[in-house]
Amino acid sequence: MLPQFRLCLASLLVLATLGAPTLINPGLRTATAVTGSSTSTSLPVVETDSFPTGSGDVADDPAIWVDTANPGNSVVIVDNKADSGGGLGVFDMKGKLIHFKQDGKMGNVDLRGGFMLAGRPTVLVGTNNRSNNTIALYAYDTVTRTLSSVHARSISTVSRNYGFCMYHSPVSGKFYAFVTPYSGGDLQQFELFDNGAGKVDARLVRTLSVSSITEGCVADDGLANFYAAQEDVGILKYGAEPGAGSTPVAVNKVGDGNLAADVEGLGIAYGPNGTGHLFASSQGDDTFLVYDRAGNNPFLKKFSVGANGSIDITTHSDGLDVTTGNAGPGFESGLLVVHDEVNSGGSTSNQRYVPLSSVLG
Repeated sequence: MLPQFRLCLASLLVLATLGAPTLINPGLRTATAVTGSSTSTSLPVVETDSFPTGSGDVADDPAIWVDTANPGNSVVIVDNKADSGGGLGVFDMKGKLIHFKQDGKMGNVDLRGGFMLAGRPTVLVGTNNRSNNTIALYAYDTVTRTLSSVHARSISTVSRNYGFCMYHSPVSGKFYAFVTPYSGGDLQQFELFDNGAGKVDARLVRTLSVSSITEGCVADDGLANFYAAQEDVGILKYGAEPGAGSTPVAVNKVGDGNLAADVEGLGIAYGPNGTGHLFASSQGDDTFLVYDRAGNNPFLKKFSVGANGSIDITTHSDGLDVTTGNAGPGFESGLLVVHDEVNSGGSTSNQRYVPLSSVLG
């Protein structure tokens, strides 16, 4: 299965020199022209249940796990950032909550398969716990579809932590976690490893510096790139390896006609041989952007997620995740999951499932 980002003055200068967006890849189908602010619309076909704890906008970041043996058993794991009763929820492909691990005020969630724990390949799920500014780590049981805690200790992070994502290195085979800061400061990279007693521990291996609030991030496990969403600045790109340095390249900046602050969720749709797409949530104008995964990540298209029957329009979206794998009936060509802040008729915010084919063709 294909794997599921010290900002300095120089990086700000890079942002200032960004040019006009690249024209659409002719192989990418859209409903409208896709230069500048032109926007097409894709429709969700599933929305998730409300969480049993918390109220309002508590569920704002998803992570998709694809069951390659039985795609219909794929799941979406979602954070619950309620001050009281927060945790992680496991939702099936019909949007039903099948397991809830109440464990703290969780920020962003990510996962990776193939992590060797106690000699066995494990689906490792991670999140930043905002209750105590730590990394929380879980093993996902693919049979029972439940989560169990596997962090070896209280793994302290920057205070206050805000976002989280994971990386599986194609160079060393090692696994890493990135933790982003709330108000600027240290963006941390940790190596994750089996402590020899069936638990997962972490060591800090790199620190980057960002000048303002940064939450969303994603790492490319094939091309070894790391992307961070600096909310009022833009999308920053670093090398994902610990020794890759600390100076980012700007992919896109806020106010260029495409991105509208806040810049939020990021995701990678993997294609063969380094192809694919980088997705981003442009929260300020309720849209999503698609960039080429390769090279300097040229801009490709902009779209919104509309209303469909009883599913209301998606607005003020935060986190997202995307896969090109077969995620079951209706999602055989891939799945995009996006957060909706105001879930009409629900007690908490929720996630919408969009067939990837409706976005990319």
